[in-house]
Amino acid sequence: MNKEELELRKKSPVQIKNKKASFEYFFVDTFTAGIVLTGTEIKSIRAGKASLVDTYCIIINGEMWVKGMNISPYFYGSYSNHEAKRDRKLLLTRREINKLEEATKAVGFTIVPTLIFIDANGRAKVDIALAKGKKVYDKRQTMKEKEDRREMDRAMKHY
Repeated sequence: MNKEELELRKKSPVQIKNKKASFEYFFVDTFTAGIVLTGTEIKSIRAGKASLVDTYCIIINGEMWVKGMNISPYFYGSYSNHEAKRDRKLLLTRREINKLEEATKAVGFTIVPTLIFIDANGRAKVDIALAKGKKVYDKRQTMKEKEDRREMDRAMKHY
């Protein structure tokens, strides 16, 4: 990821994060994928009505799918409204899918979505990460580091 892409992500009007993922997993590699959506789904995402809690990705027949993503039904949608928790297809290159499929064959590795954002062209994108599960002591270490950073920030504000 280059500097320009990071700047565009920060400027994105919508940033829906999976905060629990960084606590539960070590991120080994990250990818950006497009997502196949219906009309009312993209409107809900632009309104910020989506959640990545308890989501994961799976590869079926050479295609990447995200399961458990909740996109709330669009308020103004009528009979054409979408199902909130349906499986959605992710758009990745064949090389990326093959690389992820090989990596997930190893024990302890999974693929988790970490962020939904709107790119410069107005399309919804999903950042996914190849992740390895943390042990309990790793989680404690993460909490300790976070608390230490918070303490240092507080100390710097007093000066």
